[in-house]
Amino acid sequence: MTFMPRRARAALGAYPELAAVLAAAIIGLTVQRPLGWLAARHGIDALLVVLVFATAVTIDPQALRRLAAAWRHVLAAVLVGVTVLPALSWAVARLVPAGPLRDGVLVTGLAPCEIASVATTALAGGEAAVAAGVLIGSTLATVVLAAPILTLEAGRASFSPAGLIANLAEVVAVPLAAGIALRSWVSVTARVLASGRAQAVASRTAIAAVAALVALVAAEVHLTVGYAAVAGALALFLAASAVLGRALGVRSARPAGSALLLTTSMRDFAIAAALAAAAFGPRAAAPLGLYGVAVLIWGTAAAGAIRARVSR
Repeated sequence: MTFMPRRARAALGAYPELAAVLAAAIIGLTVQRPLGWLAARHGIDALLVVLVFATAVTIDPQALRRLAAAWRHVLAAVLVGVTVLPALSWAVARLVPAGPLRDGVLVTGLAPCEIASVATTALAGGEAAVAAGVLIGSTLATVVLAAPILTLEAGRASFSPAGLIANLAEVVAVPLAAGIALRSWVSVTARVLASGRAQAVASRTAIAAVAALVALVAAEVHLTVGYAAVAGALALFLAASAVLGRALGVRSARPAGSALLLTTSMRDFAIAAALAAAAFGPRAAAPLGLYGVAVLIWGTAAAGAIRARVSR
């Protein structure tokens, strides 16, 4: 009787980040009112700023120089993100009855790679600079192509990119540029941030931000019987996108391959929710909270598994 709990504790001990996000998901689902209050007051955006900055200061300046050599991988990931993934989310959305929930699932593949995928790439020991490159490229592609693709897929879309651009500048571009500048281009801070202690603090901060993000997203999830088809469709989308990400990195060195796996399989639920609400109304954003919890748990678990495999 004690074998399974002991085994489960050992497994979670080997992946502390996974333990943290699972605990956060449980807290978010059970303490929804105060966490929902924070989420409604830009709590998710604030956590994303912390997460992006903490991840940016862990990016080795040498990795930025290697990014130019990996441009083919970055371009391939961005192209898959604006062609294959939208088609995939459209296909799995057919599993959900017509209505706002189907519209929300359909939008999932249009989102750029998840901002947290840069952090999970770093946790996996992958090439965080490649992940950052895919993040920037996929975000630009979403801003330019989301409206026409939605119109093509759904026959209707009232999406305007202006608000999305402003939001992404605040929560991605500014903290990413600030973190990279302090780590790479300002000599005084570069020396401090290069120390093992500073890197450990930044890594722990990123983990804490991911866990807090999971809690806030989970607070927005209200499960009903009608979500069974939604959960199945989103699980299928997540599994298929992971297969695509693995295929993209199959001929790459392990650090770049890990980045491609995680950035391709993790799509940004917050941006997807914004797209769904703008194009189809607020009810269409409902499934994206469920996807957000699932994708953050998946990314954290995958990062831990990759790191453990490399350490062996």
